[in-house]
Amino acid sequence: MLFIELLKAAILGIVEGITEWLPISSTGHMILVEEFIKLNASAEFMEMFRVVIQLGAILAVVLLYFNKLNPFSPRKSMKEKRDTVNIWLKVIIGVIPAGLLGVLFDDWFDEHFYNYITVAIALIIYGIMFIIIENKNKNKRPGISNFQQLSYKTAFGIGIFQVLSLIPGTSRSGSTILGAILLGASRSIAAEYSFFMSIPIMFGASLLKLVKFGLDFTGMEIGILLTGMLVAFVVSLLAIRFLMIYIRNNDFKAFGWYRIILGVLVLGYFMIAG
Repeated sequence: MLFIELLKAAILGIVEGITEWLPISSTGHMILVEEFIKLNASAEFMEMFRVVIQLGAILAVVLLYFNKLNPFSPRKSMKEKRDTVNIWLKVIIGVIPAGLLGVLFDDWFDEHFYNYITVAIALIIYGIMFIIIENKNKNKRPGISNFQQLSYKTAFGIGIFQVLSLIPGTSRSGSTILGAILLGASRSIAAEYSFFMSIPIMFGASLLKLVKFGLDFTGMEIGILLTGMLVAFVVSLLAIRFLMIYIRNNDFKAFGWYRIILGVLVLGYFMIAG
């Protein structure tokens, strides 16, 4: 019994590790996968698990970008250390909007928007937006190709777009990447800034869910949670590397089409099943 539950947690960790970083909505995939793979756990535990499993994915960002995000590295010059501090300041400014609204309205968003219709519609709309924006920017040179060119005003603007990710199905990475591209950032900077913004957001969201759930875990629950996080961590390492290599020579339109197809499948499945 324990082995089966750990296997289910591992599969969910694979889904989380892939979909957290690609702009295709981890929630959209989770809500569909959970129709076929149901953990033997309470509704309260599952609500917490869906968020805290993301900690494993976040640790992959910390590992891959540790040197870039470490302002105390002895290998960096004073200028490089100042540039690193500036990156963190821009990250903090960017997460303020979603952080505040997430703390204030976390339960409200879960209650009103965590359903297959919202997720499917968000998948389709954002998929269309990716295709439109990429077609519009096809021959346009981005004005922001490094973090020094990313102003605090633009960072805050991208943070406003991240607020949209509170609606399930939009995708946190999808919202921030779309917003960054619209505001003039290159695909690589848009993706990396999205990764960096996820660190405080996901740590904060996980802490909030853990506090609400409490620390009264059963042995099986601890095993399920740790398995999901560990698998999400390993898979995230591969997913992040894949995305950064992919966008060097490709745009995000393929993800847009994928989102549209997935959104239609989600709507179709639940309409038939219902």
